[in-house]
Amino acid sequence: MSAVPSITLNDGNAIPQLGFGVFQIEPEDTVEAVGSALEVGYRHIDTAEMYGNEKEVGEAVRASGLDRGDIFITSKLNNGFHEPQDAREAFDRTLSDLGFDYVDLFLIHWPLPTLYNGDFVSTWKTLEEFHRDGRARSIGVSNFQIEHLEQLAAETDTVPAVNQIEAHPYFTNDRVREHGREHGIVTEAWSPIAQGGVLEDAAITRIADKTGKAPAQVVLRWHVQRGDIIFPKSVTPSRIRENFELFDFEIEPGDMDEITALDRGEDGRTGPNPDTFAYVPG
Repeated sequence: MSAVPSITLNDGNAIPQLGFGVFQIEPEDTVEAVGSALEVGYRHIDTAEMYGNEKEVGEAVRASGLDRGDIFITSKLNNGFHEPQDAREAFDRTLSDLGFDYVDLFLIHWPLPTLYNGDFVSTWKTLEEFHRDGRARSIGVSNFQIEHLEQLAAETDTVPAVNQIEAHPYFTNDRVREHGREHGIVTEAWSPIAQGGVLEDAAITRIADKTGKAPAQVVLRWHVQRGDIIFPKSVTPSRIRENFELFDFEIEPGDMDEITALDRGEDGRTGPNPDTFAYVPG
């Protein structure tokens, strides 16, 4: 089994570069899927309050027999609970649902700049509380644009450890990634294969043939070599294992550049634009 490299965050904590994502995995399927991932060797699980499967993630971790300290668990604040007291209560529920007394990483899921009078700063200051009391070992953000990050830098004391953003060959999101690099914020890439949309691209399939790997493995390896943290999702055991097998090959520099050149800018987005996204669960 190949060892998964870790990345050191700006607070000194280490995060496995490859994790397992549970977005859109139904609660009744989550225990089995996470269990399969842990059995393969994943030690980083990415969930969120809005995914509705935190309880099942915790159940799977306990059922694995692995030490809690050996597994890196991320969750994220529900969009409906940005007000400070609401955020405190939501975080308490996250810990209760997971069944643990801390998470390794807790994120603001979306900045929601058109809601809450545009005030995600007070939300961030509330996450700083969770970090100070040790219940969130690291804190970060998700889907934050450069101007959102600059506002946090101007008005708060803690630089986010990570920014989890949409990034894949059709939407490299390099301006936000570069801003993060310049300020010590690690990029986590969600939708790393563009919901499968890049897998039949001629450049990807050519490199897959060349390396003897599956197209998804090529794209995930591209992320790894760029320094992104990724957490591909699947409920199929064979695919869960395939997505883990990224560390026994490398993509040549010219092929890396060819994949990066597939970028379509904003036209390549598969998800919402963070500047306008305003979804709050009912």
